[in-house]
Amino acid sequence: MNTFPTEIVTLPSKGMLYDPESALAKGEIEMKYMTAKEEDILTNQNFIEKGIVLDKLMRSLIVTDIKYEDLLIGDKNAIMIAARILSYGKDYTFTFMDQEYTVDLSEFTEKELHEEVERGVNNFEFTLPNSKVPITFKLLSHKDERKIEEEVRSMKRLKSNQSFLSTTRMKHTITSIDGTSDQKTIREFVDKDLLAMDARALRKHIEKITPDMDLFFFPERTDTPVNLPITVQFFYPDFQGRV
Repeated sequence: MNTFPTEIVTLPSKGMLYDPESALAKGEIEMKYMTAKEEDILTNQNFIEKGIVLDKLMRSLIVTDIKYEDLLIGDKNAIMIAARILSYGKDYTFTFMDQEYTVDLSEFTEKELHEEVERGVNNFEFTLPNSKVPITFKLLSHKDERKIEEEVRSMKRLKSNQSFLSTTRMKHTITSIDGTSDQKTIREFVDKDLLAMDARALRKHIEKITPDMDLFFFPERTDTPVNLPITVQFFYPDFQGRV
């Protein structure tokens, strides 16, 4: 029997930033319920070690004919939350700093796109507040994130004692500097001229406007929000393998 029950999942971006020809531009995708086949994916040690197990799972669950690489990170987060609720219900129990917590996933809310945009155009304007340099930037997709991870891994092989994640993300996020979209110019600006206070301001602005899921919870005895931990156990509570 090949027919499985499905649900429609609304994307936080409402499809506004995708190519109008893409199925993602509809602002929703169809997703099937998890089966034993997907549990096999979750226990595949090769996928786990490569860090691709959750992406393999999402690809298997999404029914709509989309290019998975095009998914914006915020929309991918919404799909993961929906997949977990459809598969194992809304209550998620996990351990954080030796304390067990249970959260209701259905209470996590969407963050909609907080900026006027031209449909199909993933490009935003921003002026760095301290240097006053005008830039444009984009919201990152799954494909962008993979490129960043690969670039960081390559650089760490050469200089294992340094962290390159912050600057590499900036190089892939910024699309122009003072009207110039040349990649060499952007990379040199990030490496040599981007002030830390301007980088922080840009990150905060991006976080503010990004359509996403609000995936923070408050641990006991603290007012500081923490990102909800999402691992293999998020989708397979009984899984005891290595992550």
